[in-house]
Amino acid sequence: MAEYKSPVRDMEFVLNELIHVESLTEIKKFEDATPDIISGVLEEAAKQIDGTIGVLNESGDAQGARLNDGEVTTPDGFKEAYAAYAESGWIGLDKDVEFDGQGLPHTLATAVTDMLSGANAAFSLYPGLSNGAYEALKAHGTQAQKDMYMSHLSLGDWSGTMCLTEPGAGSDLGQVRTKAVPQKDGSYLIEGSKIFITAGEHDLTDNILHLVLARTPGAPEGIRGISMFIAPKFMVNDDGSLSERNDIVCPSIEEKMGIHGSCTCVLNFNEARGYLVGELNKGIQNMFVMMNSARLMVGMQGLGVAERATQNAITYAKERKQGRPLTRKAESSFDSDTIIVHPDVRRMLLTMKSLTEGCRMMAYDTAKHVDLSENHADGALRAASKARVDLMTPICKGFITDVGVEVAGLGVQVYGGHGYIKENGMEQNLRDSKIFCIYEGTNGIQAMDLIGRKLSMNGGTLPKDFFADIKAEMESAGSEQSFITAPLTAALEALETATDWLIESKQQSPNHSAAAAADYLQVFGLVTLGYYWLRATKVATGKDGAFYQGKLATATFFATKLLPRVHGLVPVIMAGGDCVMNPEEDVIL
Repeated sequence: MAEYKSPVRDMEFVLNELIHVESLTEIKKFEDATPDIISGVLEEAAKQIDGTIGVLNESGDAQGARLNDGEVTTPDGFKEAYAAYAESGWIGLDKDVEFDGQGLPHTLATAVTDMLSGANAAFSLYPGLSNGAYEALKAHGTQAQKDMYMSHLSLGDWSGTMCLTEPGAGSDLGQVRTKAVPQKDGSYLIEGSKIFITAGEHDLTDNILHLVLARTPGAPEGIRGISMFIAPKFMVNDDGSLSERNDIVCPSIEEKMGIHGSCTCVLNFNEARGYLVGELNKGIQNMFVMMNSARLMVGMQGLGVAERATQNAITYAKERKQGRPLTRKAESSFDSDTIIVHPDVRRMLLTMKSLTEGCRMMAYDTAKHVDLSENHADGALRAASKARVDLMTPICKGFITDVGVEVAGLGVQVYGGHGYIKENGMEQNLRDSKIFCIYEGTNGIQAMDLIGRKLSMNGGTLPKDFFADIKAEMESAGSEQSFITAPLTAALEALETATDWLIESKQQSPNHSAAAAADYLQVFGLVTLGYYWLRATKVATGKDGAFYQGKLATATFFATKLLPRVHGLVPVIMAGGDCVMNPEEDVIL
């Protein structure tokens, strides 16, 4: 059976020593977020999450969500664990005090999401979707809507969903056909069907708030004619009490490859009552607030599963005896040694560790930029932080979730045949992790967003500013860091070359850059991790103790064995798209 323990020590390293989260206390809103408070929050969160939610991971996978006559029951123990989690205030950790939140930094809430995802990825989706609904209402809701709904989302007694995808439309939201007909009282009657709705129906909360994309009569075709509506599962009276059930029906739930404990369902809106959120025909812009929040959350799910796989693989490798090291082959003794002595096993473990810990640094620093972009008094700093979040969102979602699959796969490999069978829990990590590459915009869409929008935003300054930060970090490095600055310099030069090629190739043929997008995202992610491992190296250099020596060893492995992947991918990027697009379809098939 696989186990999980929240990596509090590594989280504290990233928060306190790498990204210096205490600097957020300069913002009045976060003046109480001192290192002592942050450490206390992490310890308490770990205690509850590991002890009550993590223990439900495998049983929740085995039992799954169950549908009976339109009602969904979550796996045994989920309801009680969710109630305890909500009552302890974890859902409202970074929500506004005026809406019954605790007003702590988003960065800290990101660390808690990291824990929750590692402990039980399927469970994490229930409170996770509510975060996006909260942000969308905060940005675009009327004051009356905020007053009616947002405290409930902070407290966790109500939850939220995103209702975007429709049968046959997939990721093309321009094909949305759900209708919203205006009524005399200002409400709308929503008619249509949505699919793949995460946490669309369940028994954890008293109400579910569905944020729905739909078209009003006469709206323009395509994405320019889509509006956003809020349609509650139960109608809400003026005094805040719940009324009759809205005409929203769950006819089926999906039987999935993984995340069985999370309900993914079809929802039919049969002239359900809904209310406009934001302006008419601005639904896509409004939904992007929710989608970007969700994409960063999904990155944390990839990270959490990677951490779970890494922890268990290391433990297993230290205990499992098989064979002898090459240096002892000539001995006559039949005694086996633990498999961690074998070079290939160590290669896998260090790959898992360096990717997982590097992604944690990237994700937490991006979360800090979210806090700065939304709360800092300096407008120029807010704008620069927002630009960094814009750039890093597709990297955090796309690269980290790809890492989740790679690391989960390596975890199975370390266990060998014992990893492939169900009882050891490693194959669940691999099954759970794949969906993170698909929902909230596939990783192919993230790659296209990176090359299609982020490289050209703000006059092309987003990548240039980030590259300048990497160069500045390298320039301030000492000789002790040369083992990573030298390969990072070469990797960054290769990334800059690929970036220039992509920008130019888009003007010649969009297929050239599109065919290279996925590889480019991987290169960008690897260089980004190199940047964070350099920063970690600076912190660890000269410090005693196994923890810091482990950081230096892991950074050395990353710089030597993983960062050079860049040089194999850049020629692939610059090879263009002719070999992809020139063959006729019949030839390919």
